[in-house]
Amino acid sequence: MAIQSPAIQAQPGFGETTETLVIPKSAYNLLCRLTGESRPDISLSLAIKDLVRLRTNETRSKIIAFERKYGSSFAAFEQAWKANQVPQAHSFAVEQDYWEWEAATTDLAALEEMAQWLV
Repeated sequence: MAIQSPAIQAQPGFGETTETLVIPKSAYNLLCRLTGESRPDISLSLAIKDLVRLRTNETRSKIIAFERKYGSSFAAFEQAWKANQVPQAHSFAVEQDYWEWEAATTDLAALEEMAQWLV
């Protein structure tokens, strides 16, 4: 049987509803220790901000690595790819880079959008 922490009640904004979230005591304790905050709503918010920031930094690092490897932005690489100007474009390694680079670019846009939601 899990011990439950205090309920976290979100503050409603315009057009939002109030939600209650019950988290396990162990997760509550970890949130408090990681963030230094005892209020669960604040500690959860801080932890989410840190996670979004961490993933954004990791994704940017992936993109920078591809940009260095190919000497261009993804948009320029994709344009060259479509024009058959990328050497060995259909080799496994280059295709894999293309798909991973595209995914990282898409992920970065989503993460940057999420960061705007965080207060």
